[in-house]
Amino acid sequence: MPLHMTKVAYGATSFEDLHSWFRTRGETARLTTRYLPKRHEEMIGGSLYWILKHQLVARSEILGFEEAEGGRTNIVISTKLIDVHPKPKRAHQGWRYLEAADAPADLADGESADMLPPSLAGELAKLGLA
Repeated sequence: MPLHMTKVAYGATSFEDLHSWFRTRGETARLTTRYLPKRHEEMIGGSLYWILKHQLVARSEILGFEEAEGGRTNIVISTKLIDVHPKPKRAHQGWRYLEAADAPADLADGESADMLPPSLAGELAKLGLA
């Protein structure tokens, strides 16, 4: 079972902002990070789950990792954004591992997401109930 990661959708102010960013890319996108994750081999085929307003809301498949300028690493992801059942998650800097058992399920075709108000999702995350 692949390992996943989480990352804050920095700069996105809404669910539509997040989707808009992905629509402006080609088939893949590259996110630069300072270090290659130690468990990077387990993550290929897993997903990067996006945090928006203290909730995991969507995911992108992790296609691989490659060297970037300045000794950094690119995380190569698919730009096919898959919406998931929102799940409270505290915001953090950079990325974090996410075990498959803790990952939210994908939304089915035609199913809509009922997102918690951001303040409530944030409070649940702070209390460790996320």
